[in-house]
Amino acid sequence: MSFVEQFKQLDLIDLSMRINSSTEADVQQALQRPQGHIDSLIALLSPAALPFLETMAQRAYQITRQRFGANIGLYLPLYLSNLCANECDYCGFSMSNKLKRKTLTETELLAEIQIIKQRGFDSILLVSGEHETKVGIEYFKTILPLVKQHFSYVAIEVQPLAQDDYAQLVGLGLDAVMVYQETYHRQTYAKHHTRGKKQDFTYRLTTPERVAAAGVDKVGLGVLLGLDSWRVDALLMGYHLAYLEKHHWRSRYSISLPRLRPCTGGISPKVELTDVGLVQLICAFRLFNPQLEISLSTRETQQLRNNLLPLGVTHISAGSSTQPGGYQNPNTQLDQFEISDERSAVQIVQQIQKSGLNPVWKDWETNWY
Repeated sequence: MSFVEQFKQLDLIDLSMRINSSTEADVQQALQRPQGHIDSLIALLSPAALPFLETMAQRAYQITRQRFGANIGLYLPLYLSNLCANECDYCGFSMSNKLKRKTLTETELLAEIQIIKQRGFDSILLVSGEHETKVGIEYFKTILPLVKQHFSYVAIEVQPLAQDDYAQLVGLGLDAVMVYQETYHRQTYAKHHTRGKKQDFTYRLTTPERVAAAGVDKVGLGVLLGLDSWRVDALLMGYHLAYLEKHHWRSRYSISLPRLRPCTGGISPKVELTDVGLVQLICAFRLFNPQLEISLSTRETQQLRNNLLPLGVTHISAGSSTQPGGYQNPNTQLDQFEISDERSAVQIVQQIQKSGLNPVWKDWETNWY
């Protein structure tokens, strides 16, 4: 059974009722056996878990230190292009937004790489809008070997590709693929994706399976928190994660928990996720899956990121730009979304160390694999 078949059997209304009808007794039971149990994740994501948040946070801290030590991995996004053939009302790159479009040339890419390497980064996330004709597999096959010469770990966050395409990129040095479902609510998904290939909910839903089957080392899942019920979206991501780990166990997995942020032509959240709710999400997933990598982007504020560092986060970005060419030429108004934490990498490293943690620039060497 593929995850699509499993997903069709899930009743989102029933899941919502189960979350909201969870009791304190359910949470207490979940805390006794949280790892790998969907019923426990339901309770830990529920409103009934809020009185237990301190206990969840303490256990999340302990589990994270046991599994990952005091290490916090550092990475940086490098935006390749803001060209996009989709209409998504929450994204600044949406095709109808009137902004200057740009795709990095090899010369411009090398200039960005030089700046990023000077800052100390050795793990890079290549990001682009979804435009398969102008920024598609041939473009990625051209630039990936160039990028791999300078970074030990290379991830991409681009449009969904075919399994054979992912396999070709693995052969050129690709290590990880981040592909976010945005929301698992099909009707909500259709409302926010009105043009382009991203309208295909099912094709996107099956992408992580193609990624893992192609032999990619790490697969990243995520939902855009605020498009619909964040508790239900997070739970469905838990189902997705459990399926992938069972059927594609050779790959590692990570999640990202971005909250809807302002952008050009953007929308307001349908359901607001508070800071407390974000803490609950991180702790719930850490208890549910001790080996899961959890990343925290610069969408969040400086103070909140400082507070979240010990609770389950394993990777953090620093000094990010969300526009193509943004490290060489900042403030060109080509951003995908607004950044909240604008501290430099040096300042982030100082904060990590102040928190008693260890900033890690490099933890991977291709020759080790």
